[in-house]
Amino acid sequence: MVCMSQSPLAAVTEALSALAEVLYSRGEYDDVYAAVCRIAVDVVPGCDHACLSTLQGGGELTSHGATDAVASHVDRLESELREGPCYDAMTEESFQMDRDIRTDPSWPALAERVLKETPVRGMIGYRVNVGARKAGALNLFSDTPGGFDAEAADMGAIIAAFASTALGAAAQHERAETLARGLQSNREIGKAMGMLMSTRGISEEEAFDTLSRMSQHLNIKLAQLARQVVDEQMGTTAST
Repeated sequence: MVCMSQSPLAAVTEALSALAEVLYSRGEYDDVYAAVCRIAVDVVPGCDHACLSTLQGGGELTSHGATDAVASHVDRLESELREGPCYDAMTEESFQMDRDIRTDPSWPALAERVLKETPVRGMIGYRVNVGARKAGALNLFSDTPGGFDAEAADMGAIIAAFASTALGAAAQHERAETLARGLQSNREIGKAMGMLMSTRGISEEEAFDTLSRMSQHLNIKLAQLARQVVDEQMGTTAST
């Protein structure tokens, strides 16, 4: 939790340091989503609820890291109505703010539902780049009419910019993890093929075909089967 008795700059610095710690200790999307949203509520003046949304096929939104049920509900309403600050932020690539949705709202259909079903009275949306795969938006909600001002908009922009950087780093971490798992699988398959070639006197192609047939017959992944073959062969060798 950020101490709001600090100066605004010090509070943001501490918040971003906490986000960096989350990122570099685990680097998982869910952790980063949740951390960004918590930080937004902590440091953006007037912000009571926050969530991150990503745009899926068909124009549907998926909510991530919501600080509470209110944020999730407003996000669902945006997805249902196909309008709101996050939609415009993602398509227009600029932040969208409605300080008081009670009067002349920017998104009338959404405002009507939000006013009836939630305590939210002000909304901001910022575009966030989630790696290179999909666009997202940081959504901030205030229960106070006019609770968001220029300072809040600037603070939110800082958080959104850092969120894009953090999620990009998480994407790179995820790709590195996937690559590492793939390389490990390839090594296991290579070991298993070598052992089959040696013990059965068969060719490399025949060894791979044997592993593939066994994998399909047993309904398990080839890498998992290869690991089992290696373990069994190592056990057999050790007992002789």
